[in-house]
Amino acid sequence: MKLLRLMQHCGARGKRSVIADGRFVAGVESTRELALRAIEADAGLIEMIARLGLGEEVDAAAELAAGRILAPIDHPDPAHLMMSGTGLTHLGSADARDRMHRMAAAEKQTDSMRIFLEGVEGGKPAEGQVGCQPEWFYKGDGSQVVGPGQPLALPSFAQDGGEEPELAGIYLVGPDGVPCRLGLCLANEFSDHVTERHNYLWLAHSKLRQAALGPELLVGIPPDHIDGMSRIRRDGAVVWEQSFLSGEANMSHSLANLEWHQFKYAQFRRPGDVHVHFFGTATLSFSDGFATQEGDEFEIEANPFTLPLRNRLVRSDEGQPGVRVL
Repeated sequence: MKLLRLMQHCGARGKRSVIADGRFVAGVESTRELALRAIEADAGLIEMIARLGLGEEVDAAAELAAGRILAPIDHPDPAHLMMSGTGLTHLGSADARDRMHRMAAAEKQTDSMRIFLEGVEGGKPAEGQVGCQPEWFYKGDGSQVVGPGQPLALPSFAQDGGEEPELAGIYLVGPDGVPCRLGLCLANEFSDHVTERHNYLWLAHSKLRQAALGPELLVGIPPDHIDGMSRIRRDGAVVWEQSFLSGEANMSHSLANLEWHQFKYAQFRRPGDVHVHFFGTATLSFSDGFATQEGDEFEIEANPFTLPLRNRLVRSDEGQPGVRVL
């Protein structure tokens, strides 16, 4: 099946459009609108784009550099976009997590290692069967989505702001309550690893942060093996970098199993809602003892994506209001 790259574009005076493989798509202003049209017509995204037709060519790299490429998905009501994710899904991911959570050499096998090994054994079930469920966390709503080139804000109360280079699945729930996978994008599932390391029961707190989505939505059947590079630049120089692997060949869970456990909950099948679901990673600068600083730039790239995801770390100046008693 052909792979196609979709992007959301915002041009002069806020005019929005969709780009497919370097050309504007006629008649739609957002990825969500395109997907709704496809569902209504009982067509796939690639078929729907062919029906709508393509317009003038556009230099996507130049538009990205100019700051006119948006996150590849959004929702007009951010409360109806949900971000969530799974951990310990990649071969090698347990080592990084286990090192983070192990407090003493005499400690027995950690819960992190146990859930990873359960995934290795039962995360890729035979067709028609249900595999073991993964670790799961809530990330936030659409207000926490950060597009390519936009800053990732570290809350005033945060103890750390670390990158997590991975893939995210993008879904739209159809009018019949059936979730539809639109595609995959690069993502930085930005987290507070110092908070998580202090106590694993604080994982939920550590995940309530912004997350950055790469410029391209890869539509079609993704390759089983995806090879990428994660970098951190400081004052223009690379101060940390490491390759990362993703795709089902490098995972202990199949995408289908992760999707089944995500959407087994009826409240996640509300028609019209958008879901961004992070599939996990095995590569963290924090696991190497690296500490990020305000001003650092995260850079994530991977084949078959053609454009990188870059975001600069900033400190949020947003204060926290007190609680008013009525």
